Amino acid sequence: MSDKDKQPLAASASAPHEAESADAALQHIVDGFLHFHNEIFPQQEELFKKLATAQSPRAMFITCADSRIVPELITQSSPGDLFVTRNVGNVVPPYGQMNGGVSTAIEYAVLALGVQHIIVCGHSDCGAMRAVLNPQSLEKMPTVKAWLRHAEVAKTMVQDNCDCANEGESMQVLTEENVIAQLQHLRTHPSVASRMANGHLFIHGWIYNIETSEIKAYDADQATFLPLNGSLPIPSATPKARF
Repeated sequence: MSDKDKQPLAASASAPHEAESADAALQHIVDGFLHFHNEIFPQQEELFKKLATAQSPRAMFITCADSRIVPELITQSSPGDLFVTRNVGNVVPPYGQMNGGVSTAIEYAVLALGVQHIIVCGHSDCGAMRAVLNPQSLEKMPTVKAWLRHAEVAKTMVQDNCDCANEGESMQVLTEENVIAQLQHLRTHPSVASRMANGHLFIHGWIYNIETSEIKAYDADQATFLPLNGSLPIPSATPKARF
C-alpha cells in the first residue's frame, strides 16, 4: 500500500472527542463510510476485486477490543493482510475449555487459511487488565468477569512474584504476563501445536504502547520483552520445531 493509500486511514484516527449525541455519533460513522465508498475505494478497486473471492492473510492478529487499538493502522497493513480477532483482554481460551469465537477463528486461520504467524497483542492502559487487578469493578458485569478468568494465571504470577510499587507498575507487569499466559493457552490448540512442531507456524507476543506507538515483543529464548525497533532480530515466542 502506497503512502497515498495509507493517508486516509491514518487521517481517520481522530483525537478523543467530547460527548456527542447518539445521532451525531452514528452520522460520523456513516460519513466515514461514504468517504471510503466515494474516495478511497476507487483508488484501491483492483485490490478489492482480487479480495472479492479469496483471502490469503499474512498473519492472524489476536488483540483487545479496545477502540484505540487498530491493527491495520499500527502495522500499516492492507485489506486481506491480517486475519483479526478481537476480544476483551486479548484472551485465548485453552483448547476444549470454551469452544467459542476465538478457538474457532484460530482453527480456521491455521487449517483453512494456512497463516504462518499468530500475534497476540496486548496494550498499555488496558481496561481489562485494570479490572483483573480490581475484580470488584466487575460486580455488575458477570460475563466479563467470567471471561477474564482466562487471565487469572497472569494475576497470580504478579501477586506471587512482583514486588510492584504501585498499580501502574502492576498493570505493566500484568499486561506482559497476560500476553505470555495467552501464548501458553494458544499452544494447547492441536492445530497450533502441530504446525509449530513442524516449523510451519510461528507465534508472537506483543505489547503496544498507545502513547508512544512503541511495541515490545516477547523473546522466548531470553524470557523477556524486547523492543521491536528494526535494529534487532525480530523476537519470537516460538519454541524450536521438533519435526
